[in-house]
Amino acid sequence: MANHKSSIKRIRQIQKRRLHNKYYAKTARNAVRKLRATTDNAAANEFLPKVASMLDKLAKRNVIHKNKASNLKSKLAKYVNKLAA
Repeated sequence: MANHKSSIKRIRQIQKRRLHNKYYAKTARNAVRKLRATTDNAAANEFLPKVASMLDKLAKRNVIHKNKASNLKSKLAKYVNKLAA
């Protein structure tokens, strides 16, 4: 256990931030799963910008890496475009 007041506070802050980040990352992962499970083209086209926005926000706040967000968005866009064909 930490001895300094500042390190004890830092532990509390990190724990709180970790839970916050975990919640939003899990929410985005579930949204990605939901989009991949969608077979309706209209619903997928409507849902894609929302998922892309979620991923961008996570990348901006360093919850996930920006390249991971880009890769996911690209794969999802390819999937939605394949539904249209």
